[in-house]
Amino acid sequence: MRVHAYAAPAAGQPLAPTTVERREVGPNDVLITIEYAGICHSDIHTVNGDWGPQPYPLTPGHEIVGLVTEVGPEVTTHQVGDRVGVGCMVNSCGQCANCTRGEQQFCLNGTVFTYGSPDRDGTVTQGGYSTHVVVDANFVLAVPDGIDPVQVAPLLCAGVTTYNPLKHWGAGPGKKVAVVGLGGLGHMAVKLAHAMGAEVTVLSQSLKKQEDGLRLGADHYYATSDPETFTTLAGTFDIIINTVSADLDANAFIGLLDLHGAMVNVGAAPGPMPVNGALLAGHKSFTGSMIGGIPITQDMLDFCGEHGIGAEVEVIPASQINEAYQRVLASDVRYRFVIDAATLS
Repeated sequence: MRVHAYAAPAAGQPLAPTTVERREVGPNDVLITIEYAGICHSDIHTVNGDWGPQPYPLTPGHEIVGLVTEVGPEVTTHQVGDRVGVGCMVNSCGQCANCTRGEQQFCLNGTVFTYGSPDRDGTVTQGGYSTHVVVDANFVLAVPDGIDPVQVAPLLCAGVTTYNPLKHWGAGPGKKVAVVGLGGLGHMAVKLAHAMGAEVTVLSQSLKKQEDGLRLGADHYYATSDPETFTTLAGTFDIIINTVSADLDANAFIGLLDLHGAMVNVGAAPGPMPVNGALLAGHKSFTGSMIGGIPITQDMLDFCGEHGIGAEVEVIPASQINEAYQRVLASDVRYRFVIDAATLS
């Protein structure tokens, strides 16, 4: 069926109303009527061609929340009327070593991402800036009760992107966690680390978001533009989650780690981040993390449901998508835009 959507016709061109084709519901497919779709910074990079040529016209969106409208005859995990989510992936081979470990985002035979990927039927996937989507049931996530669905959408990317490394590196009581940057990713890292029981510090370029950071769960807030910050906090943290997509002095931040501490990059900096002997003094780690597989994503949603955690959002109609893109680039959002999919038709 053809459904209403917004798509980028070419690199750097404004998104415009269009229609996209959705496949028939197969035996293990789920048809979802989309309620909300989050705007992720990676949507903007992709449609602008910053990450290489794209198969235009392209409908972005990989933070999707909606209601199940139809299920295939082999689907047992979801039923009509369920509220569900779809994140950054819609398929993988399911058989390689990484898929069988629940790390579908690293499928050795090629992950099928939610938009811009060759799908199993030879078409190109189109994302969540649309009214409906058909997805393999194995990649459809259960949305827990207790969270406003509009606040759930960004959890499907920003939530799991920060939850995964926090859990992997053991954030919890007795641990000190620093979050670099208080944006779409950073504000989720603060909320999640706080709920895990860690002592949380925000490291931001300035103090202008300090009130927000403390309200969201941070215990401390420091400006990295002040050189004293790096002296005061030297050797403090067990985990540093770097959420900014900008070049920074990695060695200076590594100096803030305690023994055996880890600095985890989840933001994609445009340039290299050289590291010197700072890692050797204290058996420290400098690493990265990319979204998360289906099991950890469901675990994150369940955790958020138990703790009443949702993203801080600004809801917009589809007609404001291009304006929202410009505001994201200007850091003028606190903290995620979410499209009301009812305005797409």
